[in-house]
Amino acid sequence: MPEYHFQDIREEDHVLDIGANVGAFCIRAACFSQHVTAVEPVTADLLSDNIELNHADITVIKGALGTGSPTEITWDDCSVVSPTFTLGTLVDRAGGCDFLKCDAEGAEWLIRPCDLDGIRRIEMELHVPPIGPPPDPLLLEYLGEKYTFSLDRTPVHSALGVMGILHAVRK
Repeated sequence: MPEYHFQDIREEDHVLDIGANVGAFCIRAACFSQHVTAVEPVTADLLSDNIELNHADITVIKGALGTGSPTEITWDDCSVVSPTFTLGTLVDRAGGCDFLKCDAEGAEWLIRPCDLDGIRRIEMELHVPPIGPPPDPLLLEYLGEKYTFSLDRTPVHSALGVMGILHAVRK
């Protein structure tokens, strides 16, 4: 998997890591910013333990990106019913968002373009079926209008349903 770019995280940035897993991104981000929030529905307890072991100052939200309704999430052999939150709600709970990292296993297509207003940088894994729904043309149009971006592609026919990693900077 291509690596997320994070070298331009600023000290004053509010960083939101959606799909934090065990913390590989958010723990590194906390070396740059003191305002890091991690969102994780399945491995939140492991994430919290890892944050503590690394002496990082990160707020954890146990939940997932979504519509606001609880949903069943299956990852590997684990299945949980998780609360979901719109990106706007997560940004509010994080106290803002300047830098967004998102690996939401297809839920990225539920992002309302208006919820990206004010976000300077985006690192986002984009998924296609069978993981997620088809890409949302409105979200793609918004990204094209408001951001300069590149996409590290992986094969669209991948068994994992990964389209690529979006690296975007607001114009």
